[in-house]
Amino acid sequence: MPPEASHLGPDQYAPMPSMRGTPSHESWLAPYACSASTSGGRRQAEPPPRDRTEYQRDRDRIIHCSAFRRLEYKTQVFLNHEGDLFRTRLTHTLEVAQIARSIARALRLNEDLTEAIALAHDLGHTPFGHAGQDALGACMRGADPHGGGFEHNLQSLRVVDRLEERYAAFDGLNLCFETREGILKHCSRRNAERLGDVGARFLRGGQPSLEAQVANLADEIAYNNHDIDDGLRSGLLHLEQLEDIDFFGGHLDAVRAAYPGLGQKRLVSETIRRMISTLIADLIAQTQARIDEAQVCSPAEVRASPPLVAFSAPVREQLTRLQQFLRQALYRHPQVLHSTTKAARVLRELFTAYVDEPRLLPADHQRDRQGGQLRGIADYIAGMTDRYAIKEYRRLFSVHDWS
Repeated sequence: MPPEASHLGPDQYAPMPSMRGTPSHESWLAPYACSASTSGGRRQAEPPPRDRTEYQRDRDRIIHCSAFRRLEYKTQVFLNHEGDLFRTRLTHTLEVAQIARSIARALRLNEDLTEAIALAHDLGHTPFGHAGQDALGACMRGADPHGGGFEHNLQSLRVVDRLEERYAAFDGLNLCFETREGILKHCSRRNAERLGDVGARFLRGGQPSLEAQVANLADEIAYNNHDIDDGLRSGLLHLEQLEDIDFFGGHLDAVRAAYPGLGQKRLVSETIRRMISTLIADLIAQTQARIDEAQVCSPAEVRASPPLVAFSAPVREQLTRLQQFLRQALYRHPQVLHSTTKAARVLRELFTAYVDEPRLLPADHQRDRQGGQLRGIADYIAGMTDRYAIKEYRRLFSVHDWS
């Protein structure tokens, strides 16, 4: 069986033992929200938690795992060593979780499940951000065209299902079905076919829980806004450029009118704060309207419906223009491309070195890790932080200058 495949089929999940009373905060959930007491279960049965729900247990396991700690030293946009105040993959994750919980509470969804998904969504991300992911994906496709490549969402699932080694009774974190499903935001058909029930919706159609849909768009809200903040802080973006972008410019004008003479630092922070508030309010209102129109009354009906969590059409249009601007002005800025090009080369050369000489790998990565040597190499590289990848590159190739 392929390494990503579940050992259990769609009807083989271990049912959740009854809890000693559902915690009071779940009593006010909407009927279309996921309830921990009726979860689809874990792949391996466990005694119920004493003083928390099953989704709270998932959240706690994620926060305490090694992959979560490594997010502190993984790139969001700017490489980790380029400045102490830029977002990292960890601070991005925390911002996503905060936004997602706020939206979930307003919609009477399960905050704990939403938070767990948000906290886990980037656990499988490579060092050096999307440049690292693209480089590792190309390496895997080139070395094994039929091996499934590399997808960071799928790697996040692999981390929580297989790679974390914390518990005596099972590999991974043994998370609930709903948390695992929410982590898998994107998945190719080839890989979905290997995943059993958690990949089924990518084959037959359908949606994940509302909690997963909220975490997905909370991710979008977070990175669009904090990338503007980091871009301005870095000097790669300038207010004059952003003034012409309707969504940013409108809020900027409102702040200037309300607070004449405000310094740029506070001006930017207040503008971004209002942008986030606008996006959250719009998402809540539009999503509630879609839920009411669809008349969904259960998580099962949510899964059978079109996507229900969404922005209104005017806000989505403005957000799209903002994203197009960021793609051209920031993500493809020569200085960013200079760093990410070097970073991609580091991962490519590390991958080649480990393929050519597997004994360069640590001993526990030289053995078959449920997927063969190439998958083990991808696991090792994806788990690196930015600074560890640079350190390893220097060690193997005697390169001492990173400027």
